[in-house]
Amino acid sequence: NEYKSYLRCMVNGIPWRHLRIAFICMLGSVLSYFIVPPIRRFVLIRNTMATVSYLGQEQAQNIDIELFNEYKFSIDQLMELAGLAVAQAVSKSYPVAGKVLVVCGPGNNGGDGLVAARHLAMFGYQLHIVYPKQPQKHPFLPLLHQVKCMDIKVETEMPTNLAEYTFILDAVFGFSFKGSVRAPFDVIIPQLTNSPVPVASIDVPSGWNVEEGNSTGLQPDVLVSLTAPKLCARFLIRPTLEMFLGLSMMKYLSLLS
Repeated sequence: NEYKSYLRCMVNGIPWRHLRIAFICMLGSVLSYFIVPPIRRFVLIRNTMATVSYLGQEQAQNIDIELFNEYKFSIDQLMELAGLAVAQAVSKSYPVAGKVLVVCGPGNNGGDGLVAARHLAMFGYQLHIVYPKQPQKHPFLPLLHQVKCMDIKVETEMPTNLAEYTFILDAVFGFSFKGSVRAPFDVIIPQLTNSPVPVASIDVPSGWNVEEGNSTGLQPDVLVSLTAPKLCARFLIRPTLEMFLGLSMMKYLSLLS
């Protein structure tokens, strides 16, 4: 009996409790995927920038308001769908399941990063999360609890050796960002900018003006745009950049019709 109490059901080396957590967390996104067919997982839009519609900051904010008020999506639903789409997109760019650093900010972009980290762990990647400012409220507390239950290491400071990672997922700031970058992200973002390994950004490269970009700032190797690329995406200059439309909800939105 004592042996049985410690016995874990292992599937591909993953403890049963991790599988149970992941199944519960993924159930909402899987159901939404089938119940809400206009939401696509991701689309690679490399070399088609001339045909892409861009969103300004106010447009992007109004779209969220419409999804919440008109279509009754919850923040949990949208964050789960966004994080899953991000995980799928970056795994397309980096299919070898190596070691991944996810750097999360204090807002919804950071929440997307926590969800993406959980799904990447289930895809077989080794995850390490840096989460310097952790909001003590919903939905961030449950998301943080979930990744910790999967034994994903969560720390508040950047590691000293970034070269050990396959890639870094930038989930610091999204389309709501305004003003100057404050501590500790004023130190973290330059580390991402000078990273020796590829960086994938969620929606907006962190530290950028959402509409005007930042020619001297972070230039990610992969950009996963949610709903539609933001105006700043026009100013990305890295020649090998891959852009993904990570979460398309066009059929819902009167603002994009």
